[in-house]
Amino acid sequence: MSPVSIQTGTKLPEWELPITPTMVVSTAIATRDFQDVHHDRDIAQAAGSRDIFVNILTSTALCQKYVEDTLGHDVEIRGISIRLGAPAYPYDTLTFSGEVAEVRDGIAIVKVTGSVSLGAHVIGTVTVAVRAGAEA
Repeated sequence: MSPVSIQTGTKLPEWELPITPTMVVSTAIATRDFQDVHHDRDIAQAAGSRDIFVNILTSTALCQKYVEDTLGHDVEIRGISIRLGAPAYPYDTLTFSGEVAEVRDGIAIVKVTGSVSLGAHVIGTVTVAVRAGAEA
């Protein structure tokens, strides 16, 4: 994905990420989240979930990756604010979309949504410092 222009109203291209059991378990472990509902299907189901599911730290990191991959890796992340919705289960696809909501004083606010078949999994904003020449 090549970087896009950082202007208010710019829509980011969608990014689709297949969710596998390995992805759910490995990202939970990588973020040091040993909560059993992220790696043990039987325990997750006993707790009322359909399956294991993506943890919040992974969802946050995926929002960051989406914005950095789209706007360019030299952007400086200044903040991420998210809210979780529908669980992201294995064998589904997490589809990210976004839009530059505001650019002011060298700072851009990017609205991000990550959706699964059950609806919005993560909704939020990623705040980035705009590099010189990126704002048109």
